Amino acid sequence: MAGIVFSNVRVFDGSGSAPYDAQVRVEGNRIVALASGAAPSLAIDGDDRYDCRGATLMPGLVEAHAHLSWPTSVEKFVPGMSLPPEELVLTTARNARILLDHGFTSAYSAGALNKRVEVALREQIESGGMAGPRLVASSIERTPPVASDEQALNAGEVDPHGVGPEAVRAFVRSCADMGARSVKFLLSGEDALQPGASQQLLYSEDEAKAAGEEAASAGVWLAAHAQAAEAVKMALRNGFRVLYHCTYADAEALDMLENAREQIFVAPAIGIIQATLDAAPPPHFDMSHMKRSAAEVRDLQQRLVPELRRRGVRVLPGGDYGFPFNPNGRNARDLELFVELFGYTPAEALHAATALGGELMGLPGELGRIAHGYLADLLIVDGDPTRDITILQDKRRLTGIMKDGQFHKVPHALRVLH
Repeated sequence: MAGIVFSNVRVFDGSGSAPYDAQVRVEGNRIVALASGAAPSLAIDGDDRYDCRGATLMPGLVEAHAHLSWPTSVEKFVPGMSLPPEELVLTTARNARILLDHGFTSAYSAGALNKRVEVALREQIESGGMAGPRLVASSIERTPPVASDEQALNAGEVDPHGVGPEAVRAFVRSCADMGARSVKFLLSGEDALQPGASQQLLYSEDEAKAAGEEAASAGVWLAAHAQAAEAVKMALRNGFRVLYHCTYADAEALDMLENAREQIFVAPAIGIIQATLDAAPPPHFDMSHMKRSAAEVRDLQQRLVPELRRRGVRVLPGGDYGFPFNPNGRNARDLELFVELFGYTPAEALHAATALGGELMGLPGELGRIAHGYLADLLIVDGDPTRDITILQDKRRLTGIMKDGQFHKVPHALRVLH
């Protein structure tokens, strides 16, 4: 079977080890051989060959907190979060392509603005109809209904769901039935939107238990927006797999996170926090309370994340991109923030975004490494991101982008002509 061979390349294999000189051969959608750079060529007749000229070959990146339907991207600024349905669908597809353009070959959704748009998007991507990352699709982020929802529901603006364990079960079941792989609940509020809300629990223990039981029965994963310590504990007691933020985790919550470290993932979403602090809004838009909250969250997370790492909890980058001041396509900035704020080395941050990302995607032993038998999701990087993590924020430095053994961005200049 004809394949693709990369030679004269420095391989960062996703393990966290230093890059090394190697050749890599791909057949179909898998990596089938690796050899040292000095070994005889892995190429056989009929192979496409690429002389990478000392560039870095690394696994594709994984976005752990994707919001593909959040409107703003590096290509288009949208001043709010609401779009007509037609524009929302097309914008979501555009953002999927943008993530892939920027080296994110996989994305784990943290919620959408429409119940089924990501499921439809995933089907289009998997069938080859459009460009985008491997996608763990989600539905809308579920919050308990409030009084204003009745009027919005009459206008067709929100999804009809009620309160209580049976309503929660029905919601999880409906998401599973339509093809969502992950279902996200906002277990706590958010100070950035309403001061003090991060400490408010939005669901009862019985409702969270019902979500966990129905998810286990339906074969879907649960994700939680969990700022308050009690929200973190509620998620862990009830089988939630991905916990976002965990900012106010107390000693008991930390112990519970450590005890569940083989089953759960944490994504602190530092990108949105730093973007809030950096934002320069127009005079009519007051972000002062959001900035105060973000400063507190950043300080707390700078203590939290090293402690989670010390306890062996899997912490992944993924920073709530898609807001007007934190656009889709800027996602690789999280890696820089992991280094600057959390004490990671560049190689450790890359390990979190590749090998740990493969585990998050449900493909341990198949995704996120350059090793025999792994899926060929690969980046050719002009430079060494283990020395300068910021180069991954410049898509021009991504000479080649491959997903599932097929080039999304072909490195034409590196191809060896026969």
